[in-house]
Amino acid sequence: MTDKKRAVVVGAGYWGPNLARNFRASTDWELAGICDLDLDRARKVSDGVGGVPITSSLDEVLADPHVDAIAIATPARTHHPIVMAALDAGKHVMVEKPLADDRVRGRQMVDRANERGLVLMADHTYCYTPAVLKIRELIADGALGDILFVDSVRINLGLIQPDVDVFWDLAPHDLSIMDFVLPGGLAAASVSAHGSDPLGTGKSCVGYLAMPLECGAMAHVHVNWLSPTKIRQMVIGGTKRTLVWDDLNPQQRLSVYDRGVDIAAVSKSTTADTRDANISYRLGDTWSPALPEREALGGVVGEFAAAIREGRPARTDGESGLRVLSVLDAAQRSLGAGGAPAPLTLDIQPRRAAA
Repeated sequence: MTDKKRAVVVGAGYWGPNLARNFRASTDWELAGICDLDLDRARKVSDGVGGVPITSSLDEVLADPHVDAIAIATPARTHHPIVMAALDAGKHVMVEKPLADDRVRGRQMVDRANERGLVLMADHTYCYTPAVLKIRELIADGALGDILFVDSVRINLGLIQPDVDVFWDLAPHDLSIMDFVLPGGLAAASVSAHGSDPLGTGKSCVGYLAMPLECGAMAHVHVNWLSPTKIRQMVIGGTKRTLVWDDLNPQQRLSVYDRGVDIAAVSKSTTADTRDANISYRLGDTWSPALPEREALGGVVGEFAAAIREGRPARTDGESGLRVLSVLDAAQRSLGAGGAPAPLTLDIQPRRAAA
């Protein structure tokens, strides 16, 4: 391409090197630099992608008229000031999850991007994996029928984060996926959350989150820093079929089960004893769709460029990041109320229809 956009990666820690590598490999982008307060760390990332300019000055990056966009891979507490400064400087912004460390600050970021006519994209990487894209396609095509429930498990041993609890660390992955694939996304009236702190860290290390969705489904998320086994699994049950996504099984990441309770065939008893209802079960086939293996971040940076080029919101735009923040915000209020349901703040846009 002759109209490549120029991007700078801000943050050279855990996620920054992955962003740098994918921007460097993209045909849509020219990687214009790495910005980090630690110049030695920035230099290592630069050397890993063949050498690009490095700087410790964000002001220098934002003042450069040849920089079109920045990709932020810094701690969540820093997202708001960096994003606001970048938007005010006329730069498009991609920011890793969570969008911000607070729903109100996230709302300010989204509003500022809209005011400036700039792209603000949430780096919800899982939404660009072949497996999740296929899940979205199957649900949109009606292969599962009406969605009844979503059970998600994301557990492992460590890493105990110093500044956020297990909900803010792990749940954004699953919440962003639900928002991406479900009809209506993360549309819920309330959220209930229960957390446990057996290590005495002052924050939840084990957590359970439940919310009834407006599409009629019940969603449940289990997150845990203390499990000796690592599980990354989501089960989505529908009136026609049930889908199981096992992200740690590259040979069979997706399985679709044509067996379960046949909702349409359930007869309702007219007697007072509801046990008289007849339950019918489906005993059909199980199949696994073939999926390509490719790095999801390549799709993320490609979508970022396409959204800028076409003047449209990204598939995982700031509003999607804000919907995730709104669930986390409600979960924190529920935790403070001993697990009582906390209403979801509804000053956000519903997800657009699948594209």
